[in-house]
Formats: sequence, structure tokens, C-alpha cells
Amino acid sequence: MEKTNKLNSKDLINIGIYTAMYLVVFFVVGMMNAVPILYPISLFFVPIVTGIPFMLFATKVKKSGMVFIMALILGLFWFALGYTWTPLVSYIVAGILAEIFFKVAKFQNFKLIVMGYCVFSWGAIGCCMPMWVMTDTYMAHIEEEMGSQYVTQLMQYMPWWMGIAGLGIIFIGGLIGAALGKKMLKKHFKRAGIA
Repeated sequence: MEKTNKLNSKDLINIGIYTAMYLVVFFVVGMMNAVPILYPISLFFVPIVTGIPFMLFATKVKKSGMVFIMALILGLFWFALGYTWTPLVSYIVAGILAEIFFKVAKFQNFKLIVMGYCVFSWGAIGCCMPMWVMTDTYMAHIEEEMGSQYVTQLMQYMPWWMGIAGLGIIFIGGLIGAALGKKMLKKHFKRAGIA
């Protein structure tokens, strides 16, 4: 039987299921952002906990495009939620980079899949970017919802340079998340032949 690289309905269902799982976990940890001092810490913890559903998803990824579609859905989701265009752009870029790693890994090399997950996780920085690239309008909007004290503290704990430092923080969290995911899902990785 000839193998096809085209995505089928099962692939799309897998993308939908694991994207939903990823978002639920992301949301739970993302609640830390309600406390400004925890905002930069959430950049570290989000890729750790989302590493579990993503690495489970990685055992199902056998075709090009699956990781990119997941990234695109996430970007569109955050865009629809009011985070402006920045997460859409960041997740598209992160999705393309992750696809490259998965392709080079031939969907089997664990180290390259981990790198793919780490760069995929960079997409989350787009959710923070409005506070740096459109500061006045974004902070005015946040002030209406959360109050001026929250905005003052947010600007204190999330200065512009956190956009750069955040990528490093996310990457380290991603490494831990991928290792945790593999440890918890050892049987799935063996079944998928990922070494």
C-alpha cells in the first residue's frame, strides 16, 4: 500500500484534540498572569506543563504540516481573544521553525523534536508583545479591565527587554517540558519509535 503525505481526517482530528488539550493546560497556568510579579515566571512554567500534551501530540505527528496547523490555530485563537495580530505572527513563525525541526528529525529523532517543541513554544511570546509594540493603547485597555495599579506593576515586571529574555526563559522551560513529557509518556514514545 502506497504511503501518502497528505493529511487525512484522522490527522486533522489529532491536531484538534491535542490543540484543545494544549490550550486548556496553557490557560490554567496562564492564570498566574493575574498577579504581575508572576507574569515572567509564567513564561517559564507554560512550556513545562504544555510539554506533556505537545509531546503526546509529537508521537502522532508523521506528516509535514501538522505542527504548523496547530501553531496557526493557536495564533488565530489568541487573535480572536483580543491579543491583536502579534500572536498570530509569532505562532506562524514558530510553527514554520518547528516544522523544519520535525522534518529534519524525520519525526523520529527525539533531540530534534525537542528543539522543535522549544521553538514552537516561542509562539507564546506574541501574547506578551502588545505591551511592548503598542504600549499606550494596550496598557490603556488593560487599565480599564485590571486597574492602574496592575498596569504599573505589569510595566515594572515586564519591561521591553523581557521580550528578548522571554525567548530564553521559554526555551529552557521547553527543554524541561519535553523531558517531562517523554518521561510521563514513555510507552507512547516506544510505540511511535521515537528515540
